[in-house]
Amino acid sequence: MEPNPLSIIFVKSDSKGDRLLFRYPYAADTKTESSLQNRRKNPYSLTVTEDLLQTPPPQTSNIYKGHLTGFSDEVLSTLFAVKPELCESKFELKVNDVRFVGHPTLLQSGSGGNRNTGNSGPINKENPSIILINIVFALRATASHSIVKCYYDLSKRLGVSLRHEEKRCGYLSKETKKMVTAHDEVAARPEQDVNDDQETPFDIILQRSPLACDLKSVYDALITTGLIHFRINNWIESIEPYHGLLLLVDATEFLDGLGPDTSPALIRLIKMYSPLKSLHTLAADADLTLTMVFQLTAHLLYWAKAIVIFPLCENNVYVIAPDAPTSIHHPLVDKFSEQFPGLSLLQVMSEFSLPTSISQKLTPVNHPEQQSQLVQMVVWMLQHRLLLQLHTYVYFMPTPNGPSIPRAQPRPIHGQVHNSLRDGSYQSTPEEQRCMSVGAIVPRAPSESDLSSNISDDALISPSPIRTKLNNGMVIPLSSSVVSVDEATFVHNVEQGKPSLVSEALLNGLSSEERAALLKIPAASNPDDLNLVARLIMRGFFRGNHHIEEIMYKENLRRSQLFQLLDKFREVLVTCETEDPVIAMFYSHSYS
Repeated sequence: MEPNPLSIIFVKSDSKGDRLLFRYPYAADTKTESSLQNRRKNPYSLTVTEDLLQTPPPQTSNIYKGHLTGFSDEVLSTLFAVKPELCESKFELKVNDVRFVGHPTLLQSGSGGNRNTGNSGPINKENPSIILINIVFALRATASHSIVKCYYDLSKRLGVSLRHEEKRCGYLSKETKKMVTAHDEVAARPEQDVNDDQETPFDIILQRSPLACDLKSVYDALITTGLIHFRINNWIESIEPYHGLLLLVDATEFLDGLGPDTSPALIRLIKMYSPLKSLHTLAADADLTLTMVFQLTAHLLYWAKAIVIFPLCENNVYVIAPDAPTSIHHPLVDKFSEQFPGLSLLQVMSEFSLPTSISQKLTPVNHPEQQSQLVQMVVWMLQHRLLLQLHTYVYFMPTPNGPSIPRAQPRPIHGQVHNSLRDGSYQSTPEEQRCMSVGAIVPRAPSESDLSSNISDDALISPSPIRTKLNNGMVIPLSSSVVSVDEATFVHNVEQGKPSLVSEALLNGLSSEERAALLKIPAASNPDDLNLVARLIMRGFFRGNHHIEEIMYKENLRRSQLFQLLDKFREVLVTCETEDPVIAMFYSHSYS
């Protein structure tokens, strides 16, 4: 069939050159190549041809029984290991009746282990740095443009996913090393031991490499169903309790379409659903554990019935998505007019050309119906990926070059703090509720109105942390399992009523340049402000990896309290606005 791939091929290029690491299916070509190699046992034998002057007819087909044939591994690696200038763009090559489609993905230099430590380091000769990878699909040359585009998008997604995992944990370096080792083992076999029945390097690779198994499953899924669903290295961006759910279909129609054996938990979740609620609030309203809500959310995402958003509130900042259609003849224009008569989609979209918060669109003179309609329009545009939300991220910049040295994670001590407190109204353990770690003095416990509020900032405050009571009556939230040395010192100093020692314990983890930059700011004379900013720095919240809403939830802070801190220490705290990677994965531009 035209849509079915003929083969999937994985090629890499590194400091040692290019190499084909894996291809599937491989049985036909490997047997053909081995038979050709074994045909001439005598090195002194001559090839007999009928006419030495007549050129043999060229091969016109490279398809045999629906599989790719006629290309050696060396030829394919030479074709697909393109120059770096051709990476990050569409690769398409037609040879005879075969069309090759891929997306060469450029990787940063340095091995996975070096990336994790932040050091570039010398090139490891045993595991050289990968320059680029290319996952290529072999198709029939007659494949339509739409089919070619789908395979190109798939190759692009696979390449970017592998690059992400390589940066995160060096996954690609580990897998390519397994593949190279298998090839070298087969090549090192004595020539007299080689026969057609022995394992090929690809057989060995399938036994050792999860990545090769994933590529094989991609091919098999394309052949059988045409639908692909798997996770590279079994890793996805984690969903947090402060995230929300946005149904892409009408809730009533979705419930009507469910079968009689549907889980009652799913029905309760949909009945309590609202784009204004966080997953934690949904768990409370539906009387479900947070773990159950995460599992049901995963099912809805898999069924393409919902996406993850941040719950709608007046502080949310939205902007037009980069790939949002702006043509006046686009089908969404008429669809929007049917949903909201008298309004123009392009006009409403133009109001979000610059980052705009919902509070900027609301005025006291607006009628409640107008406010409700605004929320409905924002929800509609989010459902159709026309808007994306921007979050504020914070960077600690004590010097023009940023932090002087990378800070390691707090080292755990041998003792562990356990607590069996449990909030029965949420029917979930403290670990499920993402409890806060040591370091924040809680001025008050979240009230029920805070927990049930959908728009106020208090909805982001962790509702049921594990707490320990000190001698002076203060309440400090504790981590659910491990307390670090610095945090234990902090608790001890608070218990003894020594705020100066508290500041010293936190500042000791900073370099001399960072301490000097903090202490010269007038707001540093306030011990509470200094303790808070130092703690957030030491916990890694000011490295540009955590947005404001996440910090508010995990550290039990109000938005006003956090923004006051940013204003007081604005000389060393720099903010920027960008999208949440968990939410960005639902947009087509997120993998580019």
